[in-house]
Amino acid sequence: MGKLYVVPTPIGNLKDITLRALEVLKSVNYIACEDTRRTLILLNHYDIKGKKLISYYEPKEEQRIPKILKILEREDVALVTDAGMPAVSDPGYRLIKRCIEEGIEVEVLPGASAVLTALVGSGLPPDRFLFLGFAPKKGTKSFFQEIKQCEDTTVILFENPNRVIKTLELILEIFGDVDACVARELTKVHEEYIRGRVSEILSELKGREKIKGEIVILFRIS
Repeated sequence: MGKLYVVPTPIGNLKDITLRALEVLKSVNYIACEDTRRTLILLNHYDIKGKKLISYYEPKEEQRIPKILKILEREDVALVTDAGMPAVSDPGYRLIKRCIEEGIEVEVLPGASAVLTALVGSGLPPDRFLFLGFAPKKGTKSFFQEIKQCEDTTVILFENPNRVIKTLELILEIFGDVDACVARELTKVHEEYIRGRVSEILSELKGREKIKGEIVILFRIS
């Protein structure tokens, strides 16, 4: 029986991978990945050759799980995502759950995480935090209203750059002009933290011609 290795990958800077992660990626024959093209960039950077990549992404994960489980009957498989920890806002958790149900050993490696990187860099209190993944495209207002009573909590969510202003406006409407932070392009060349009250961050972003990159929004409910 093989083992499923859950391997975090860099969220931007390819140097942010652990020695242990590289060791696992070199040792396995099969790697289940969200986007084979993105994974190949990482593998080629570290001269890791000859791996069999299994495309595993939403909404095709249920079709891929039986194939991966079959491989795990005889040998190890590494699970990666495009960036960060597999299963966090990623369909990897479904494979992990099935492996646990089937009695297959799962070993999770520590590593890069946009959630914790943004939290520490935001300057907001990290003592109590709530990660919400991506805000829904519909029903965002009710989505936020459900957590309005979470006092003394730092809220973290991922957002599309095209929706970040709309989302911040909803946060201002529902929670007031609270302390917040927008973390953009973490660990990359153009990494940026915009800190302040929600109104101040909105003013800054509205003054830009275009907002680019991967976004993490954080705000404090007090």
